[in-house]
Amino acid sequence: MSIDIIAVTKRYGCFTALDDISLQIPLGELTALLGPSGCGKTTLLRIIAGLETLDQGKIVFHGEDKTKEDPRKRQVGFVFQHYALFRQMNVFENVAFGLRVQQRRLGLDNEIIKSKVSQLLQLVQMQKFARHYPAQLSGGQRQRVALARALAVEPKVLLLDEPFGALDAGVRKELRRWLRHLHDKIQLTSIFVTHDQEEAMEVSDRVVVMNNGRIEQVGIPADLYDNPVNSFVYNFLGSFNILKAEIHDGTAWIGKSRFPLPENLQGPGKTLKGYFRPHEVSISRVQKESVSIPVVVEHIQTVGPRINLELIRIETGELIIAEHNREYYRSLMLQENETVFIEIQNIRFFSD
Repeated sequence: MSIDIIAVTKRYGCFTALDDISLQIPLGELTALLGPSGCGKTTLLRIIAGLETLDQGKIVFHGEDKTKEDPRKRQVGFVFQHYALFRQMNVFENVAFGLRVQQRRLGLDNEIIKSKVSQLLQLVQMQKFARHYPAQLSGGQRQRVALARALAVEPKVLLLDEPFGALDAGVRKELRRWLRHLHDKIQLTSIFVTHDQEEAMEVSDRVVVMNNGRIEQVGIPADLYDNPVNSFVYNFLGSFNILKAEIHDGTAWIGKSRFPLPENLQGPGKTLKGYFRPHEVSISRVQKESVSIPVVVEHIQTVGPRINLELIRIETGELIIAEHNREYYRSLMLQENETVFIEIQNIRFFSD
């Protein structure tokens, strides 16, 4: 089922949680709503589900206006961050709960329910735990049960609010890979909320970056990372460095190093900021005129297969982080307090 969010606004007193949000989500897509706490992403998810009312705008499912429809009739499955499982019910009965509520209306007998729940437990790899209670399960297992329960009523749309937020890092990585594989199997239109950029980039077909109740940018993960429209999106999608730059004759200058600029950023007397990723810093002991920036190696840190370098720009004292694999580092044999020269690839300039 496709979803159209049309000019949605939501206010809580003087606070605007959503400010004229419009978004189209195609049939079968897995979309991430990504942004910092308080940006409006959970409010938007709850409005789609019908758990919150909106002040202006429309929510349309596959061409049908659902704005004022009761949430129980929207055919939406909702998965919460903290599972919301019934502690007094075992895994089987938790998954069967929605079916039993609708049993009489849908004409379901107990054998049909038993068969359907068994299929769902197999789908989420929890069939061995059917008679266990929530207190006997790990956090990752509880979240799988919560997902199976949401799928039991055959929703047209699946909504997940920070589904891995309560889990430790290792379990989060395992479950988000599992969720991606599960989505590829069932092809259900799904929206999940997260503030974890790595999670959004790894799992989703498209990412919606939100800030202060507005959409900053929408796109596939690789395009957002490579072509952010502003400094907020750049900052939110990975580690970064910032250096101040000045404009002279249509060129950005960082010290004695010069970089080309797009026309929309050109103008005399402007001061810009240059953004670049730690892995886009190359290091040399040889200075190249108008390209290299002199730095001092302040600190060298090994993080698994990577080497993180803290570099101090000699001219200004600005901190620069460089990240490389161990082989690259060994080829240079860098020492702390050594003066070297860096070159920056793929620098992007924004006027903040």
